[in-house]
Amino acid sequence: MESLQILERLHRLLLDLVKDEFERLGRSDLNPVQALLIYNLGAAEVTAGELRTRGMYQGSNVSYNLKKLVDLGYVHHERSEMDRRSVRVRLTPTGQEVRDRVIELFARHAEGLEMSGVLDDPPLERVNLQWRRVERYWAEQIRYIY
Repeated sequence: MESLQILERLHRLLLDLVKDEFERLGRSDLNPVQALLIYNLGAAEVTAGELRTRGMYQGSNVSYNLKKLVDLGYVHHERSEMDRRSVRVRLTPTGQEVRDRVIELFARHAEGLEMSGVLDDPPLERVNLQWRRVERYWAEQIRYIY
């Protein structure tokens, strides 16, 4: 239970780090979830469904945030010629700038964590392996439910 509580707190802290970074840059139009959605979209052109699958966002949440990001000019959307129900999205140049800021933020924090020695014991590779196992277990549990 403690591990799950720590994981939840880490997620909230990550959102706070992103929020603080964008406030420092004077960008109050984005919330941290939207900034991370931009980061996860990256250089790809995908459907909202694919982004949900890749970023593990809830359906209504990703749809709402994508609409906001389109309205704010961070994301471009276009209906598929083959399937008019499907909308493909990609970053605009402004969205790419936001993604670059998130990449820089993550790189700074990765460097700081490495230099601090926080990630030395146990080695981060072992921790990541354990979290991937938890992820796989939960994914299997969700598949069995439906």
